[in-house]
Amino acid sequence: MTTKNSTHAPFPGHPGAARRVSDLLPAFPWDKLEPYKKTALAHPGGLCDFSVGTPVDPVPEVVQKALAAATDTPGYPTVWGPVELRGAIADWLHRRVGAEIGPQAVLPTVGSKELVAWLPTQLGLGPGDQVAYPRLAYPTYEVGARLCGADPVEYDSVDELDGSRVRLIWVNSPSNPTGRVLGKDELRRTVAWAREHRALLVSDECYLELGWEADPVSVLHPDVCGTDGDGRQHEGLLAVHSLSKRSNLAGYRASFVAGDPVVVKELLEVRKHGGMIVPAPVQAATAAALADDAHVAEQRERYAARRSALRSALEAYGFRVEHSEASLYLWVTQDRPCWETVAELASLGILVAPGDFYGPAGGRFVRVAFTATDERVAAAVERLHAGPAA
Repeated sequence: MTTKNSTHAPFPGHPGAARRVSDLLPAFPWDKLEPYKKTALAHPGGLCDFSVGTPVDPVPEVVQKALAAATDTPGYPTVWGPVELRGAIADWLHRRVGAEIGPQAVLPTVGSKELVAWLPTQLGLGPGDQVAYPRLAYPTYEVGARLCGADPVEYDSVDELDGSRVRLIWVNSPSNPTGRVLGKDELRRTVAWAREHRALLVSDECYLELGWEADPVSVLHPDVCGTDGDGRQHEGLLAVHSLSKRSNLAGYRASFVAGDPVVVKELLEVRKHGGMIVPAPVQAATAAALADDAHVAEQRERYAARRSALRSALEAYGFRVEHSEASLYLWVTQDRPCWETVAELASLGILVAPGDFYGPAGGRFVRVAFTATDERVAAAVERLHAGPAA
């Protein structure tokens, strides 16, 4: 049956619509991995999935109890959260990161990926602006630029960038995917360039507590951002942190952004209109997680053991490990196209992420997450020591 409107333009979001947001975005990379996952699943010993850095260990008991105690919260929480939560965030930033910051300069977010994807839009960036990010990088930095119509720009050094057009610069240390850690000198140079050109520098520090062969430092640390006596030491700077990795809270979507209080206030105003609210029980759980360092130390020990076992097995198999001094990943190569390596490991029932997911510069690497269970890590180690499939 036709209607009198049947000859009109398609509904928004339908094929043929004048503009679909999905047309602005790259293909979702993980869809390309599905055939290799099927191969790995067919292995008699089962799948060893090291492709995604998702936690598999229990949520710490102290966090579960805090969440449970806050379940009877029928009213709307606030976007900014209670001062107790923001105080807990500020205390953690001081204790663990060395930042001199107050509750007015922090904001809880609904997971860090949400913030990365929507930050350029919420800051009013658009056509003609540039969003810069490392040449090997988490794909969502590019997505965030494209969602608002800005131009995504890759860089190895900020000296390559056009200071008249770059409005937002992402740094990521420790890096996803490489695990590379930027030293204080390099971070200071990047901060100085950003401030000179009035570009907002946003540091993705979600793996900061997972340094193995290096000690990661925040852009909010006085050694990096300075010690301006009038309270402007964080001007033009934001740091993004997540509890997903250090506290096994990926399912809670618990994270926050902190830094320049003027920018934080602007984000708060925009996000209030959008209703971007962390649920009250998650706010309570976040405060409890940040107040307890013991569970982080325990989780680090688990990851350290898995990292050591996988690294030794991968090197014995013939891989070379580059960077990987921090984070939850090993960045490895056999000096051949990454998809050949993905296919070979899939035949062993081992699934890894191809390096070109993170940019063409990763085309001869794969990323191996050591977030699987001890049992799955042991199974993969046994298979790698046994050698290639017949």
